[in-house]
Amino acid sequence: MTAVARPARARAQTPPSRPRLLQAVLDAFQQPDIRRKLLFTIGLLVVFRFVAHIPIPGVNTQLLEQAFEDNAILGFLNLFSGGALRNMSVAALGVYPYITASIVIQLLVPIVPSLQSLSREGEQGRRRIQLYTHYLAVPMAMVQGYSQLIILEQAGAVGGVGFTGPDALPTLTAVISMTAGTMFLVWIGELITENGIGNGISLIIFGGIVAGLPTMLPNIANSSVGLFGIGALLAIGLLVLASIVFVQEAQRRIPVQYARSVFRSGRMYRQSGQSHVPLRVNSAGMIPLIFAFSVVIFPPAVADFMRNQTDVAWVQSAANFVVDWFSPQSTQASPAFMATIFLMVVVFTFFYTLVIFQQQNLAENLQKNGGFIPGIRPGRPTAEYIMRVLVRITWGGAIFLGLIAIVPYLVTMFVNVPSLTLSSSGLIIVVGVVLDTMRQLEAQLMMRNYEGFIR
Repeated sequence: MTAVARPARARAQTPPSRPRLLQAVLDAFQQPDIRRKLLFTIGLLVVFRFVAHIPIPGVNTQLLEQAFEDNAILGFLNLFSGGALRNMSVAALGVYPYITASIVIQLLVPIVPSLQSLSREGEQGRRRIQLYTHYLAVPMAMVQGYSQLIILEQAGAVGGVGFTGPDALPTLTAVISMTAGTMFLVWIGELITENGIGNGISLIIFGGIVAGLPTMLPNIANSSVGLFGIGALLAIGLLVLASIVFVQEAQRRIPVQYARSVFRSGRMYRQSGQSHVPLRVNSAGMIPLIFAFSVVIFPPAVADFMRNQTDVAWVQSAANFVVDWFSPQSTQASPAFMATIFLMVVVFTFFYTLVIFQQQNLAENLQKNGGFIPGIRPGRPTAEYIMRVLVRITWGGAIFLGLIAIVPYLVTMFVNVPSLTLSSSGLIIVVGVVLDTMRQLEAQLMMRNYEGFIR
């Protein structure tokens, strides 16, 4: 029997008649392991959307619908939950308590010595810090769940919220259900990260945001903007998305040279190599937006609670002023609200970027690995140089994030389509998740000698 030589697998080429992106998708599904990961990810996202429609006990859906129509704050919070809050489901909190816990732990790492030492222990230390994040997410979910019940009670959507008398058991049941829903989503997200494609937690948020997009179509069709207005909205939307992609991918590359000694054949040789340190223009991602909106939404929520709990005239007057001036409603967003959002986003962008930079210890790691920036002495001068460059490029990222935060409000003020508002953090998440997932698919395809998505 004659053996037939098997030709070496060559790099798959895209047929001229088939778009490159479509060919990359087909190549991905032809690989059994990639196909399994993609189907696993899609299946768990479908499970998430089913969970998002399971209501907590004792909710009047008619009162809930009426409350969302009359209360701008509830509509704003609903954007963060991916529409689950409007259904008052067990997933009404989404994974945001876990994200908040992650942010708190990240900020505590450079402050608490024990956490700082854990961060230097590699994979084992990272797992221990992640466990602490899970522990912190549970009480945060319970606090946020009870706070949302209070807001819904003030809006007339639910009744009997409290931990005294006959209201204690229903309230406890609702809080535990929402907390369990949050931790279930976190578990699903971690399963996706381990066995699927992409970051699971980000994909959960992405799925909630995308699921709410079809609800905007009837409002656009029933609006008075006309065909020209709809075309202008699409053009602005594409411009904003292109700008987000551009800034998310923009980076300043600082050249680095490595010099090391190699002992070979009884003699010592000096070897050198070149690389770079990529500093992103937007190193903070969507975290400053979440911080800013969380802080700015707190005063009107408290003021709305106070004006319904007191009969004092000056308290009600002050509460009405806060609610009117800091209202997040898209068609009535005040200049004070937009200016505050812009400034808070800029401040939090610098704060979070500098905190993350301090944790990375770039100058120290470069010196340990024999790397140096040409013309800059190792050690403290290198750290000061990188800090100066980072501050300069962060100004561009901070101002851009601030503008992105208020663009949806400016656009919807002029076109008068209230439910068209998609949170700016949602836009950043959508773009970031899509790019990250495409990179992972790209890496999987490149390992198998296929062309990927990105040229």
